[in-house]
Amino acid sequence: MTDYDVIIIGAGAAGLMCAVEAGKRGRKVLCLDHADRAAKKILISGGGHCNFTNLEISAEHYLSGNEHFCKSALARYTQHDFKALVQRHGIPCHEKKSGQLFCNKSAREIVKMLLKECKDAGVTIRLGCRIRRIKKDRFFQVQSSLGDFECESLVVATGGLSYPGLGASGLGHRIARQFGLKVAETRPGLVPLIFSREDADRFKGLAGLSMDVMVACNKREIRESLLFTHEGLSGPAILQISSCWKPGDTLTIDLFPDLDLYEHLRGEKALRPRAAVKTVLSEHLPARFALRICELWIENRSMNQIPDKELKHLSNILHRWEVKPKGTKGYETAEVTVGGVDTHELSSRTMESKKVKGLYFIGEVADVTGDLGGYNLQWAWSSGYCAGQFV
Repeated sequence: MTDYDVIIIGAGAAGLMCAVEAGKRGRKVLCLDHADRAAKKILISGGGHCNFTNLEISAEHYLSGNEHFCKSALARYTQHDFKALVQRHGIPCHEKKSGQLFCNKSAREIVKMLLKECKDAGVTIRLGCRIRRIKKDRFFQVQSSLGDFECESLVVATGGLSYPGLGASGLGHRIARQFGLKVAETRPGLVPLIFSREDADRFKGLAGLSMDVMVACNKREIRESLLFTHEGLSGPAILQISSCWKPGDTLTIDLFPDLDLYEHLRGEKALRPRAAVKTVLSEHLPARFALRICELWIENRSMNQIPDKELKHLSNILHRWEVKPKGTKGYETAEVTVGGVDTHELSSRTMESKKVKGLYFIGEVADVTGDLGGYNLQWAWSSGYCAGQFV
């Protein structure tokens, strides 16, 4: 059995960050991962350009059963700290909308940076490793396909259930339960939603259409773009709200968030009485969708043929379009896993279990889920950094 001070299970964003920080403190660190290369999820993030953080980080952008849990870590290792690390390595980056920071070239640069930091900190990384058994006497004992190891501190950085094609599994949750920690119910997050059979028929043929909307569900409102797909709805607005959505919930979508549609239609009726209602709607919505609206909710007539009462009814529908999804596209396409190790069980300062000394949970395996736009990677950096100061 080989002895280490720290063993980290998972060589993703959180695991590598923790390894770097622990190694800098002179700790003997071993990082194990089942994959054939480190940080595979980073490599596909941001369309291959890695949306590595966001300039507008705050706790309001995170979902957790313990809403204040993330504040300490995010304050102690900020988006500016990680941006500074990126700049020290000479990686050019740029800001997109809403404070999102991306690599100019490739996500591979972020992985290369992390591996360089690990090497400089004396971290050992072993890939292609299957964990067979973990137990704890005085120290943690990890039995694996690459041998048996012993450590004082064990860090679980296995991620969630998202992207099983990359090898994601429930290992981290099983480890938590083995040691008596609660695990909050998990579900796919930042994921496209699937229409019910009725809505699939109603909105058939609209795939590819996009529009700016306000979508609401469970007291959360998101202003972003919506995209029709062959199976349902996607786009930033839907991905964001999907983390709040649960089976049976109804989405309320405002298709005209910047306009009082009823007053607008009445005005157009006075100005252009002979204009078709489809023509008026298509000035603000994709033409195919405007035509479908007329087929579903109002006959396509000239404006002067439509009573104000019908215009009011149509406006109410389009300001509060209700969609009850059948479900999500699942973990195969979900960017994150909502839920995970109950954060009431962990120290917000160290990420250590309150029940088991020396056992830590960081990154996506814990019940902290960020919005779309670099928030989840920042949680990985922050939680990994904080654990790295104590393991």
